[in-house]
Amino acid sequence: MTYMFNYSLTGNFHKSLILFLHGFMGNIHEFDQAIKLLFDDFSCLTIDLPGHGKTQVLDDECYTMASTAAAIIQLLDQLKIDQCYLIGYSMGGRLALYLTLHFPQRFIKVILESASPGLATETARLARIKNDTQIARKLSRMINKDDFYDFLNNWYQQPIFGDIKNHTQYQSMIVNRLTNHPLNLVKSLQFMGTGSQPCLWELLIENTVPLLLLVGEKDEKFIDINMAMTEKCNFTKLQIIPQVGHNIHLENTLAFAKNIQNFL
Repeated sequence: MTYMFNYSLTGNFHKSLILFLHGFMGNIHEFDQAIKLLFDDFSCLTIDLPGHGKTQVLDDECYTMASTAAAIIQLLDQLKIDQCYLIGYSMGGRLALYLTLHFPQRFIKVILESASPGLATETARLARIKNDTQIARKLSRMINKDDFYDFLNNWYQQPIFGDIKNHTQYQSMIVNRLTNHPLNLVKSLQFMGTGSQPCLWELLIENTVPLLLLVGEKDEKFIDINMAMTEKCNFTKLQIIPQVGHNIHLENTLAFAKNIQNFL
């Protein structure tokens, strides 16, 4: 087998299923707190994406968005899941949008948290690949957990994350991120980073699946991106969550879960 996905099935198995896709440097525990609030109303499938957690893949091609999406559909087939709801955060949101546009018959409704359709121009993609290559070099030089810890703290100083470093769950999130291996994250960044992924902007007009776009009030970059998405994409609703940045499900888990329940 090319992919050996590490996954977890929890919740009420008599209810509809939600597939959750985590962000860069996350894992199957990314949505644990939110899932606790959804436990009675849904069954929940979480997976470690390639380069993250305990999922194992055989070659670099397995890290690309197209290959990962096809492998996820194969996993759903193996689990005998014909249709489900889909939620993706950041990198997982970009992957969720790819799945939605290429396999629309498999997903009833989709929620994208702080996601994008990729970059629209070759110039922007090349610039992003150059930036991601610099980040990959830093990750590849991680000798110990202290180096990785410093890298993570610097990562969450980016403006899109707002005040996340002051959140009570911030250190718990960092501990969770530290379970990943930097060299595997490098491959994820190289092959499924925003610069490397297929551009999905032109496909948005073909969307037939109800979409809820969630963005944080403090994440101005992704507010602009998601407003542009709603103008181009059919069957789409945008919800801006007050007083949070990029990581809505950590900063305001209750609001995140309520939006899921209301939409699904």
